[in-house]
Amino acid sequence: MELIVAVDSNWAIGNKGDLLVSIPEDHKFFRQTTMGNVVILGRKTLAGFPNGLPLAGRDNIILSTNKDYKVKGAVVVHSKEELLETLKDYKDKTIFVIGGGTVYEMLLPYCKYAHVTKIDYKYEADTYFPNLDKLDNWRIVADSDEHTYFDLEFYFYKYENVSPLEY
Repeated sequence: MELIVAVDSNWAIGNKGDLLVSIPEDHKFFRQTTMGNVVILGRKTLAGFPNGLPLAGRDNIILSTNKDYKVKGAVVVHSKEELLETLKDYKDKTIFVIGGGTVYEMLLPYCKYAHVTKIDYKYEADTYFPNLDKLDNWRIVADSDEHTYFDLEFYFYKYENVSPLEY
């Protein structure tokens, strides 16, 4: 399992249910990386997508504690245990965790890789991602040169978890 996230300089990922910033090059990287694979996301993250619809070209698995919640074109699971059991059906694809905060926190220990876009700016935020630089089992295995979008500087990093949990 892998994850993909964009964070600011404080490892913030969102505010009031929205992304902190929209950077076209980061969206392109996200699209290219996840296309044809499996994405795992929470119900609130899905609600923030255009028309609240699952991402095209990917197998969408939505986590929701609401047993009656259904989404056309997606698999809905209601617990971590149900999710991990469901993932056995997708062994032939790369699985990406794409948010939000609660889903990232729940599945981070199972992820082997984290694709992190670090934006060199501090935003007002209410949702944060764990600081991988401060976790002993995570290390940077690839990074990019500086990229810019107007006056924003950002970098692409790939982290590896040296001891992911099996699922």
